[in-house]
Amino acid sequence: MKMPTLAATIAAFAIVGCSSSGTFNPNESSVVSPDGKNEIRLYSNPLAYEVLRDGVAVVAKTEIGMKVGGVCLNGGKPVKVVSGCVGGEVGTPVYKKRAVSLGANEVFVDFGDWGVRLAARNDGVAYRFETEKTSVIDCEKADVTIPKSARCWFNRTGRGSLGCEETVPEFAEASALKTDAGKAIYLPFVYSTGVDGKTVAVVDTDLHDYPIWNFGDIEQTEGGTKLKSLFAKYPKTTERVGGWGKEKGLQKGGRWVKVKETEEFIAKADAPRTLPWRAFALADSPSKLCEADISYALATPAAKGADFSWVKPGKVAWDWWNAFDNKGDPKGCTTETYVRFIDFAAKTGVEYVIFDEGWSAKLNIWEYSPKVDVPYLIDYANKKGVGIILWMAWAQVYGEEEKVAEHFSKLGAKGFKVDFMDRADAEVADFLEKFAAACAKHRMLVDYHGAYRPVGLHRTYPNVLNYEGIHGLEQMKWGKQKKDMCYNDVACFFLRMTSGPMDYTPGAMDNYKIGDYRGNGTNPGSVGTRCHQMALMALYEAPLQMLSDSPTKYERNMECFAFMAKTPVVWDDTVGLGGCPESFAAVARKAKDGSWYAAAIANKEARDFAFKTCFLGSGEWKAEIFRDADDAGESPTKYVHETKTVKAGEEMSFHMASGGGFIVKFSK
Repeated sequence: MKMPTLAATIAAFAIVGCSSSGTFNPNESSVVSPDGKNEIRLYSNPLAYEVLRDGVAVVAKTEIGMKVGGVCLNGGKPVKVVSGCVGGEVGTPVYKKRAVSLGANEVFVDFGDWGVRLAARNDGVAYRFETEKTSVIDCEKADVTIPKSARCWFNRTGRGSLGCEETVPEFAEASALKTDAGKAIYLPFVYSTGVDGKTVAVVDTDLHDYPIWNFGDIEQTEGGTKLKSLFAKYPKTTERVGGWGKEKGLQKGGRWVKVKETEEFIAKADAPRTLPWRAFALADSPSKLCEADISYALATPAAKGADFSWVKPGKVAWDWWNAFDNKGDPKGCTTETYVRFIDFAAKTGVEYVIFDEGWSAKLNIWEYSPKVDVPYLIDYANKKGVGIILWMAWAQVYGEEEKVAEHFSKLGAKGFKVDFMDRADAEVADFLEKFAAACAKHRMLVDYHGAYRPVGLHRTYPNVLNYEGIHGLEQMKWGKQKKDMCYNDVACFFLRMTSGPMDYTPGAMDNYKIGDYRGNGTNPGSVGTRCHQMALMALYEAPLQMLSDSPTKYERNMECFAFMAKTPVVWDDTVGLGGCPESFAAVARKAKDGSWYAAAIANKEARDFAFKTCFLGSGEWKAEIFRDADDAGESPTKYVHETKTVKAGEEMSFHMASGGGFIVKFSK
């Protein structure tokens, strides 16, 4: 087999004069990261892998394999083993850092007309299958065996709902994990080994025409806790359905494209092709996972010569969460209401307004609601320097990707929020990429709501700014009193965000004491303090960041809103400051203008947190601070806004109330 380059994922990377570190023999191959800390080993017969950090196994030896066209690829004697390395860095048009290091050592273990590629970076390791066989991919075995002593943080969804990733994270000791026949674990799956705080985040990236990686059955073995892979089968027949209530009888329109029957295989293999990376972000503590770039670095870069300079990240004034300025639907879904949103955005410097569900008639995007003059509003917004983003259900776009992108681009809209994919199979992956390409061609932004977590597509198409795949603030419209939303918010920073940007939609101005909130569809609020909500603007990655509350409520709270509206959505650098999924999360981020932001949120337990400002470099800085007031635990809307002078390296300390937080802007 002709050895591929580091696959399509790094087709644009420069192979430089660096020395690869690893050992190679017919039975065992390994590759070590440039800094010598991370290693991934591949055993040839039977085919298995192992992951180590500082010489300690964080993934025990686990068998892997796949079946292509009825033929099992599960080991044998390699034809050859070839090593290589990658160097340099790549600029990032839309990301949490200005540039990403591509530095990696790699090994390709060639079994003839298929092989396994290993990559070792300073922030993690990965493996992937590559094949020259032209056939269907029947199945893949991608199990993971972790130490029984590990502390695990994860999300589960129904096995019949793979791809719908909107649950509150859970936690457990690995030894206590067991199979739930009705549930599956979706990624990222994060655990701490208990050995010097070593932390692992299991992710998949560079996924094309392939189902996402999940875990189904769990087996407690002598070597550790084995999580067995689970992949959605390829759809055979589908149908468009409305969903609920009066929509069930819709003949035209619809909300979902549901799978009726499946094939016996999971993907097609038009050779040669690569499969997704099975990646493991590695860090010495949970707080440093936010610095990992492995998901982005191993994804396919944008096509050579592609121009994405037109992509404009920014904030969005959002209508649906606040029920059209708290008027309710359909009362508030009118041309008049949208003029109000556009005027508010123009006045406050918010880049976009979203038209969520209601602007089209009966979920038919080719027919406008009689109450919403869409062409007039788009023209009105453009003249005011505000872009319009149109919500639409997936069933409205599927099969007409080019037509939809071209039509609404000509109308003057700036992008789309596509919802209700809620599937995990290869067909939906193909749609996500196909529509991203169509939108890139017509210079349209994309927010994939109702979709699974990012799996590298936002590097290939930087116009894809957001993904949902999270239990976000929208859930507070029907929030339950017992739901631990503050734990959810903290845990998501370490779990979901390890894969990439997330459409959490923060910014609530009605803030409730933990245990007091019961949900409200027209006047929703959040659990925890005002500063908790403000901190999310810098804590969470979202290049298209929704400001969820209403213009009316923001006008009553302009001191807070003005700060949130000006908080950047893309960054030059990211530094983890502290925390873990069960307690608090804290991060520092460098803005494009050289300023820095530090932000933190707490779970339901009040706590003190101190950090050193070494990230500032040198000199004196002005610190603009929003922090919890002394009585914020009882009165969550209360906060302190102050400024002080801080010397770089100086320690700052904060008290976070129950469900609290803080955010600081450092200006030179």
